[in-house]
Amino acid sequence: MRPALLALLVAATLTPSLAVCADEAQKPKTTQELLDASQPADWRTLDPASTLYLELASGRVVIELAPDFAPEHVGNIRTLAHEGYWNGMSINRSQDNFVVQWGDPAEEGQPRKPLGSAKAKLPAEFERKADGLSFHPLPDKDGWAPQVGFAAGFPAARDPQAGEAWLTHCYGAVGAGRDMAADSSDGTELYVVDGQSPRQLDRNITLVGRVVEGMELLSVLPRGTGPLGFYEQAAQRVPIKSIRLAADVPEAERTQLQVLRTDTPLFDAVVESRRNRRDDWYKRPAGHIDLCNITIPTREPPATTQP
Repeated sequence: MRPALLALLVAATLTPSLAVCADEAQKPKTTQELLDASQPADWRTLDPASTLYLELASGRVVIELAPDFAPEHVGNIRTLAHEGYWNGMSINRSQDNFVVQWGDPAEEGQPRKPLGSAKAKLPAEFERKADGLSFHPLPDKDGWAPQVGFAAGFPAARDPQAGEAWLTHCYGAVGAGRDMAADSSDGTELYVVDGQSPRQLDRNITLVGRVVEGMELLSVLPRGTGPLGFYEQAAQRVPIKSIRLAADVPEAERTQLQVLRTDTPLFDAVVESRRNRRDDWYKRPAGHIDLCNITIPTREPPATTQP
């Protein structure tokens, strides 16, 4: 057989498989495929000193605190949790498409539970200087801030010209309620966003962290019938067993949880897999994603293989 003819036959045999391989190589990976291929360095373990466990009859809500953005509030919250301030209190408000809130249910003018060693006065921590903050921006525009992305593992916004950065009111964000004065929060009244992101609250109230596990326990709570979703009867309130720092909980009783880092090429790929969905069901990629539509994946630490 002539060499030229042999080459053509070989090419004809190999070309289809090469085309299939090329097609598979070009096909974008799904979010799950990206996560399945992740490496240990793509994940981080929650700091027990910055993790709260909100214990309800229905289960545990895990909250990651944000000391890089609200150090004074986080310090007070740590003290309150360490001294058992919220133990035996209740969730007193569930407003439809907005927030769930807990704290001392005492009526206005009635005696309230002492703060113990916690501070009675805190500064407003609506934003912080952007200097020294590792900020991982998204490629898309935002209607609420010049730039949005992730910082210290939290959805955040930044104004490069003003040199300021702040946390954003995305689903699961935890904030400290206040009165009219900007510095009227002491960290005892906390709320969680459980509706469409109320970004108009950004830089008007101190955000202290976010729920990383257990939102389903809060989002299903009955809506309050009073103004702003407050429960009108004591029997409607949801009892809180305890709120503890993970650092105060025996290690064997802690929730083993890892969170996907938000400063890696893998996370960029995960964002793109949600930003431009190319699953078979989608016919038109969106070409845009809102900051608050990005879910940060969590997982149980994989079992280690013992030698």
